[in-house]
Amino acid sequence: MLAKVIGCSVTGVEGLLVQVEVDLAQGLPSFSTVGLAEGAVREAKDRVRAAIKNAGYSFPQHRITVNLAPAAVKKEGTGYDLPMALGILAAAGLVDSSQLERTAMVGELSLDGSIRPVPGVLPMALAACREGMDRFLVPAGNSAEAAIVQGIEVYPIERLDQAVEFLVGRITLAPEVLDPAKLFARDRDRYSVDFADIKGQEYAKRAMEIAAAGGHNVLLTGVPGTGKTMMARRLATILPDLTLEEAIETTKVFSSAGLLAERESLLVTRPFRAPHHTVSDAGLIGGGQVPRPGEVSLAHNGVLFLDELPEFKKHVLEVLRQPLEDGTVVIARASSSLRFPARFMMVAAMNPCPCGFLGDRLKSCTCTPPQVQRYRSRLSGPLLDRIDMHVEVPPVAVQDMLSQPEGETSAQIRERVNRARSRQRQRFAKMADIHCNAQMSAREVKKFCRLDPASADLLGQSITRLGLSARAYHRILKIALTIADLAGAAQPSQSHVAEAVQYRRLQFDV
Repeated sequence: MLAKVIGCSVTGVEGLLVQVEVDLAQGLPSFSTVGLAEGAVREAKDRVRAAIKNAGYSFPQHRITVNLAPAAVKKEGTGYDLPMALGILAAAGLVDSSQLERTAMVGELSLDGSIRPVPGVLPMALAACREGMDRFLVPAGNSAEAAIVQGIEVYPIERLDQAVEFLVGRITLAPEVLDPAKLFARDRDRYSVDFADIKGQEYAKRAMEIAAAGGHNVLLTGVPGTGKTMMARRLATILPDLTLEEAIETTKVFSSAGLLAERESLLVTRPFRAPHHTVSDAGLIGGGQVPRPGEVSLAHNGVLFLDELPEFKKHVLEVLRQPLEDGTVVIARASSSLRFPARFMMVAAMNPCPCGFLGDRLKSCTCTPPQVQRYRSRLSGPLLDRIDMHVEVPPVAVQDMLSQPEGETSAQIRERVNRARSRQRQRFAKMADIHCNAQMSAREVKKFCRLDPASADLLGQSITRLGLSARAYHRILKIALTIADLAGAAQPSQSHVAEAVQYRRLQFDV
């Protein structure tokens, strides 16, 4: 007696269909699981046995062998419980095997037969749809998440006996249906902060608008209390609206990491991640015994904010080089290599010295020159060179805070950013891997950033005078193109290049 059921798994952030083969043979009652099953999968036999009995069915007194194919891939998690249980009942003749064809399923069983939610259902649903499955049985707590995928019917299941009755045709269930447009309309402005809260700092706010329009990385430098953290936390509110494709990519990462709330279907606002400076390299980049997405992947299509940048361990900061350049993180292990998406905007903030008051007009700095040099040397030149814009944030006088009117709202700034991004989408329409100016390679920069002689001469003189690298040269061109997009210009002009150069002038040497 043999039955085959289609289960699902997640490898990295991608779904994988797993064939669950169940064989009932004569012999002493036993239950063995093969196919590189890890601890939680091996323990499933006790949950499955209790769930089948408490759901009102007889557990077969046979020698039960469960094979999880492909056997070369490690099987982890509790999502195999439901396909194992239904496979056993199908092998025992309670469920017609033909009803299991082209039906994928996932779910963790409680001892009473109820079905608990599991992480990673969205990438599983995408994999099931991609492989041509017609139906996908999921825990009720995950159904809204899976229903985002078009092209496959998603059925919420609450108990094991409900799944059996549905498969044998005794009851009917309505598939979960969601309209992504309604989700975007309902949740798009779900922010608790706004750029209108910031008084003054017009130069810094202009820099943040340019960064948001082109997807550029930013370093904010200034004495304590000037609003660096305040501006960074409001950057996500002026970023362009997520597309459905970007929302699904971001939700996949959160789903795989188990961070998607129950009954939450889609993340329609850009993520904002602000790890503490004590974070480890595995916590920031990803990894662990079972590789999981790190903070850079959780910030995919959003903002990664590193406050007090020099306080991070130097080796932790250095691992940011690859994701800043490539937009992906590769976690290599002896058995496998996993790739996590990490296309994010990095916003960092720091003080000019350990005490924070170097250059302040009101408070004197108490740091010695060697202390200042050691503090600044925690940031390597190659890392700083990968940060597009370096912005000094000066203090705001109290009288200015009291007298200045409220500034522009995030919605007003985001409207301009959306127009600039629209121009970039048209520019890169035939390039699947490029979504904004900051993601251009040297070839695209040469193609799209054509300067007139006066602008080229200004840029060349600036590069020579400031001693900037070839990478900085290309990044200035990208920033200039973003400024032109905000202005509605076809190509960067001399004024656009001049403004872009201002954002590459480091305030100190490392």
